[in-house]
Amino acid sequence: MLPAYDLVYETYGTLNAAKSNAILVCHALSGNHHVAGTYADTPDSVGWWDNIIGPGRPLDTNRFFIVGVNNLGGCHGSTGPSSVNAATGKPWGAAFPMMAVVDWVRAQARLADLLGIDVWAAVVGGSLGGMQALRWAITFPERVRHSLVIAAAPKLTAQNIAFNDVARQAILSDPDFHGGHYYEHQTKPWRGLRLARMLGHITYLSDDQMGERFGRDLRGDGLKFGYDIEFEVESYLRHQGDKFADVFDANTYLLMTKALDYFDPARKTNGDLAAALSVARARFLVVAFTTDWRFAPARSREIVDALLRNGQDVSYAELGCDYGHDSFLMPDPTYHKLISTYMGTIQT
Repeated sequence: MLPAYDLVYETYGTLNAAKSNAILVCHALSGNHHVAGTYADTPDSVGWWDNIIGPGRPLDTNRFFIVGVNNLGGCHGSTGPSSVNAATGKPWGAAFPMMAVVDWVRAQARLADLLGIDVWAAVVGGSLGGMQALRWAITFPERVRHSLVIAAAPKLTAQNIAFNDVARQAILSDPDFHGGHYYEHQTKPWRGLRLARMLGHITYLSDDQMGERFGRDLRGDGLKFGYDIEFEVESYLRHQGDKFADVFDANTYLLMTKALDYFDPARKTNGDLAAALSVARARFLVVAFTTDWRFAPARSREIVDALLRNGQDVSYAELGCDYGHDSFLMPDPTYHKLISTYMGTIQT
């Protein structure tokens, strides 16, 4: 329970008079509300999905009113573990309640109410964002006309839960974690969060992409026979870990990976995904990438099969992008043409 909370959001484009052209973009684990464009005072602050959102792009802001929101529990302005608990005058820290995907969807629904949006033309997301798009169609079936579920799954595999747990253990075992109350110690579990991100980043890329991009290339002249950076891939991973640990909150990382683990809309229907999805009224576009081994195409096909068993309206595309799980973030021409074509079928 929370006595109150703030949600930070951004909008792009113009909401039409009928309020029928609104699209909610749900972010993945490390995303936030800033989905496109740059801030005037920070030219390098490009939104995380800028290549797909904007005038003339697949999510065309000349046609649609796009809403990006930082989820509850986040660390980019929405109320989260680093926010001050009014009851104690200290940051929530480990006392911040656990989050589930359905909590985010309900909070987003309250934001839609505030904006006067009764029905989303579409809810769109990749990875954890795709899970939110799926949950929207189940929890608020009358408020979603189209659900775009990209590089997602109906629930995590045991392997995925294992990856998340190793990442969390890196944070929890960091001496600077202090039981989640590191804010009061003017420190942060930087080393643990850095390792967690390095591990996660490996799973987001395909083996072929890593081989093509780095191979076994050395950073210097010959082997050093030590534990400092020698291979280019080591340099890349450490850079990604350092960059992420500087801007993200460890408690938020713990919360969001747990929300991933908990997501299973078929839990209440005895594992029957078709039964769980039977309430949905939306048309679906489900997209998977052949090189994505973290959220493999077979997992997307589970969603498609369940919808087809119900006779529901679903389109499916399996694309051969080279970027592994991160393919949903990339400006691949075929992928973008697919999204653009589907969005062109949406009536506003």
